Amino acid sequence: MTTLLAFGFVLGVLVFVHELGHFLAAKRVGIRVLKFQLGFNPTILSFHRGDTEYSIGALPLGGYVKMAGESPEDVRTGRDDEFLSKTKWQRFQVLVMGPAMNLLLAFVLTAVVLYRGAEVPVFEDQPPVVGVVAAGSPAERDGIRPGDRILAVNNRSVQTWEAFFIAIASKPDREVSIDIVRDGRAMTFRVTPATASAGQSRFEYGDVGVLPNVHPHLVAISPDEPGARAGLRVGDVIVAVDGKTITFHPDFRALIAKNPNKTMSLSILRDGAQQTIAVTPRQNGAVGYLGVTPVDETKSINPTAVQAIGMSLRKNVQTAGLIFQTVWGLITRETSPKQLMGPLAIAQLSGESAQLGLVALLSLMSMISLNLGLLNLMPIPILDGGHIFIMALEGIARRDFSVRVKEKMLLAGFVVLMMLMVTVIYNDLTRITWIERLMPWR
Repeated sequence: MTTLLAFGFVLGVLVFVHELGHFLAAKRVGIRVLKFQLGFNPTILSFHRGDTEYSIGALPLGGYVKMAGESPEDVRTGRDDEFLSKTKWQRFQVLVMGPAMNLLLAFVLTAVVLYRGAEVPVFEDQPPVVGVVAAGSPAERDGIRPGDRILAVNNRSVQTWEAFFIAIASKPDREVSIDIVRDGRAMTFRVTPATASAGQSRFEYGDVGVLPNVHPHLVAISPDEPGARAGLRVGDVIVAVDGKTITFHPDFRALIAKNPNKTMSLSILRDGAQQTIAVTPRQNGAVGYLGVTPVDETKSINPTAVQAIGMSLRKNVQTAGLIFQTVWGLITRETSPKQLMGPLAIAQLSGESAQLGLVALLSLMSMISLNLGLLNLMPIPILDGGHIFIMALEGIARRDFSVRVKEKMLLAGFVVLMMLMVTVIYNDLTRITWIERLMPWR
């Protein structure tokens, strides 16, 4: 139920904001709006005010604004309050305001989330210098070593670990070039990221097996538990367990949980000096337990309102660039179509975000709103951007295209969107375990 409510809330807000943009722009230029509907039929609630019918449909998967004289097939009266009676500039304003409102919503929501402050990993905005290369990983097989400074992925500069992880995540099972500097020498490696999945959500991403040089530290020690008896202290940095490098605290927790009643060798840093301590996790149910609380090193971000606005602008511009890279990657086949998500995946993410809290849900809404706004600006007939593109071609040709030509353009756009919809729904279904079992080709 939480998933359905969260999905309805997210989609409802995004659709309302989008259609509100069209509605307000139409009213501004003097176009008569016949209907403003959220959701698709059957209609469950409606009322009239002035010339406009406002309604809510039972299927919350979209919405629309119906304007007088909107298409060539509509009965035209020649009145100046019809859509096609307006100039191309006025029609452009109406068409572009839907996506523009989604982009504006993404900007506002991101600023709100950032203004609340957050704890982020310290390594995210640091240069990607390899600290750990996982055993058996693609990076190890292809010769990347600890200490290598990563410069670029597929000839695109990556200045931070965050940028590197994003670049690799979108390329599972797709060979990439990784430019590095080692001992002052520039080198290039061809690496194929392995396909990994994010826990039980099964959203696939690429991973080459390199990690930053960071380690978790202990923030609490329970008295009379194995960790305290072994001599561990608050502030100790966990470097390795039985020779296995520990980068993030879940790695440490997992190793302890898997080894109840087994003596383990912990390499730690205490006051800058490395030490080795032997610990034996006691059995707690079916797992091992030390009685310590490890956390990853983070830093606080608490921007002012003005700083949050600037950060929001930069973040949305950066994300928009990544979206365009993904679209281009799909066209050039550099990016796997499996990266795409549809309504089922969005519903799942909405439910998971809602359980984490309002801030997580607003962050997700911001991301989807940005994607929705940019998608609608693409020059694909049927979309707002497609209608704008057709108007631009008419302007260049200095004549309006015939109804038949426009119908063929719209049909082509419809086919493209249907192919996209089939792809994303297929991807969503493969992420549902019991449905995937019914697919023998997987």
